[in-house]
Amino acid sequence: MVHLFMNPFEKRITNSFEEAPMYVAVLTYMGYGIVILFGYFRDFLRAVGFEKCHQAQEREEQKDFVPLYQDFENFYKRNLYTRVRDNWNRPICSLPGPVFDIMERVSDDYNWTFRLTGRTIENVINMGSYNYLGFAENNVDFLKTVAEETRQYGVGVCSTRQELGNLSIHEKLERLVAEFLGVESAMAFGMGFATNSMNIPALVGKGCLILSDELNHTSLILGARLSGATIRVFKHNNMQSLEKMLKETICSGQPRTHRAWKKILIMVEGIYSMEGSLVRLPEILVLKKKYKAYLYLDEAHSIGAVGPTGRGVTEHFGVDPNEVDVLMGTFTKSFGAAGGYIAGKKELVDYLRSHSHSAVYATAMSPPVVEQIIRAIKCIMGVDGTTEGQRRVRQLAENTRYLRSRLKEMGFIIYGNQDSPVVPLLLYLPGKVGAFSRAMLKRKIGVVVVGFPATPITEARARFCVSAAHTREMLDKVLQSLDELGDYIKVKFSRHRSSYRPELYDETDFELDS
Repeated sequence: MVHLFMNPFEKRITNSFEEAPMYVAVLTYMGYGIVILFGYFRDFLRAVGFEKCHQAQEREEQKDFVPLYQDFENFYKRNLYTRVRDNWNRPICSLPGPVFDIMERVSDDYNWTFRLTGRTIENVINMGSYNYLGFAENNVDFLKTVAEETRQYGVGVCSTRQELGNLSIHEKLERLVAEFLGVESAMAFGMGFATNSMNIPALVGKGCLILSDELNHTSLILGARLSGATIRVFKHNNMQSLEKMLKETICSGQPRTHRAWKKILIMVEGIYSMEGSLVRLPEILVLKKKYKAYLYLDEAHSIGAVGPTGRGVTEHFGVDPNEVDVLMGTFTKSFGAAGGYIAGKKELVDYLRSHSHSAVYATAMSPPVVEQIIRAIKCIMGVDGTTEGQRRVRQLAENTRYLRSRLKEMGFIIYGNQDSPVVPLLLYLPGKVGAFSRAMLKRKIGVVVVGFPATPITEARARFCVSAAHTREMLDKVLQSLDELGDYIKVKFSRHRSSYRPELYDETDFELDS
């Protein structure tokens, strides 16, 4: 037996969460406090008629009803988000590949409304899309089979799989996904979000227990809530928290009756899309077996993006995919398409075909989208007769490590694992979020910025997504711009020390087999 700190996977598991100086947290809270105070003052001015309110309000005859709009979420959107909303929903007018074109827009009323100027900002480097392997492309040679399937099957199916929408190309895709993942069977769905939210309720229900990582995606959270199962949340990637929760819930049983749980389902993600961290899969599998629980693994961001041949976190950690009870992933990222899949044992997939709302009621996937996924998977597997897929997987890994290492050298605080193509760069202060995004766009670099409530209030950030389609010249231009901007707006906060956040420490009290 070896203790966890001697775990042979430790280097692959290590996730970086560096602490910012205390003054940054203080200034961040002060920034939000000042903006909120001004927000209440402006709401007072709107209430007395000194300022026009542009947002939705209750009709006069419904003033005595329970308010539909006037809550803190609406207050936050009206007084905080509106100030910086020009940084989101920018209209793109080209292929969203490694570079794209943006339609220029301006606001004459402080971001309440926008108007297009008629000009286009061309060749903006795309650092925000989930185009990890560069398959969101319009190369005619690569898309020949997609065009052929479109001519044969058309664009829409207009029926569910269980009625008249089950095409041979759908079954071909599912066989290929199962082969790619190394499991018995797989099922494809037309929407990635619904793959989680509509399938989890089919797997668990009343009398079942869900143990969910605190940073799980909204689709997992919604699916858990819709299921009717009891939900307990454990600290992010903290095995001590998970094991403690397993012990307590198994000992206490169901609320009120104290009967044994019908099922216990642990829900985690392969790569967490806001943190860039990788799941601690080997340890979770130890706990799953020890306490006889099931494991639901969402590989939306990890499938295709990590692992020597792009097969996700199971391959990254050298884990047999059949040890994971439910493998979930999406086609919207590494495969440049749309939809998602559930894979695992044949019994699991056959059960979902008749019990999943997404399978029974949703329209079947569009044939050209299906063919796009098939050609991407074949390319990654090399069955198309080329090494292009593996070249892209290696290029993504190289680009990821290069960007991460250079950002650390420059003094930025970045979160996550060294192999994660999701790279959060911490900005912290709310005023710097809008300034950062606007300044990067002026340098023809498109970035995604994220703040509260999508992140903790003191951890606003820019999220970069690395792609195999990014050239070294593109990355160098991005890095040069970041270096200059980081000095100008003062966001190089790194002091190279670990976070004080206890939930981000590795605190386990069990052992791994050597």
